[in-house]
Amino acid sequence: MKGIILAGGSATRLYPLSKAISKQIMPVYDKPMIYYPLSTLMLAGIREILIISTPRDLPMFSELLGTGEELGMSFSYIVQEQPNGLAQAFVLGADFLAGQPGCLILGDNMFYGQGFSSMLKRAANLEKGACIFGYYVKDPRAYGVVEFDEHGKVVSLEEKPEAPKSNYAVPGLYFYDATVTAKAASLVPSARGEYEITDLNKLYLTEDTLKVELFGRGFAWLDTGNCDSLLEASNFVATIQNRQGFYVSCIEEIAWRNQWISTAQLMTLGKRLEKTEYGKYLMELAK
Repeated sequence: MKGIILAGGSATRLYPLSKAISKQIMPVYDKPMIYYPLSTLMLAGIREILIISTPRDLPMFSELLGTGEELGMSFSYIVQEQPNGLAQAFVLGADFLAGQPGCLILGDNMFYGQGFSSMLKRAANLEKGACIFGYYVKDPRAYGVVEFDEHGKVVSLEEKPEAPKSNYAVPGLYFYDATVTAKAASLVPSARGEYEITDLNKLYLTEDTLKVELFGRGFAWLDTGNCDSLLEASNFVATIQNRQGFYVSCIEEIAWRNQWISTAQLMTLGKRLEKTEYGKYLMELAK
């Protein structure tokens, strides 16, 4: 399976900050925001990743992340000229996927919780259909919403409904089989003029091949799409790291634990940042 990060499409929610710097380059506590969705794909075992962003922002991502070789990975880049909807990522990324299954994650979404890696690996191993996630929120009107029957079976999906049929929002993380590019290409724009990810998910629901995994009460999903949530996410990461001593979404550590890079390579990456706490953490791991 290959991965796609859609970065920058909703940056205007941080206006005027988005005028000054790409949102996903902005730090969440001690690392660029894009490290968090990138680490999610890495935890799923995905090594080939396409980053889609605006003409202005894409060169910054390329400069920050490079080819991915230093992490034992491969990064590609493509421009999305206009924010025409999340599902358009699979049209733009059709050549990259080359008929393989694909995972899409939004560049401003963060996930943290026990058992997350196991959930990701199960989803990444799907052979048919799609796997999305459900997260209980107090007010789901700003999200895609999934409705279940009394047996826990998915019966409907709605995009930003005024009267939600449940409190389960669909986070920005989606796993699809190899038919995703053809399905995405068949979509027509919604009333908002966008190719909706909910419409793509409905195609799998119609086929009865849509699976929804629910995140439990102790799980954290943070959508850093506005200034308040950006601050909350930074405080959350700071609390975890300072209390436990483990770094959240440290991409070098994940690559090393996945055995994509050697201990010597990890030490080399750490020494480049040896004057920072982040670099010291990497070097301590490599000892």
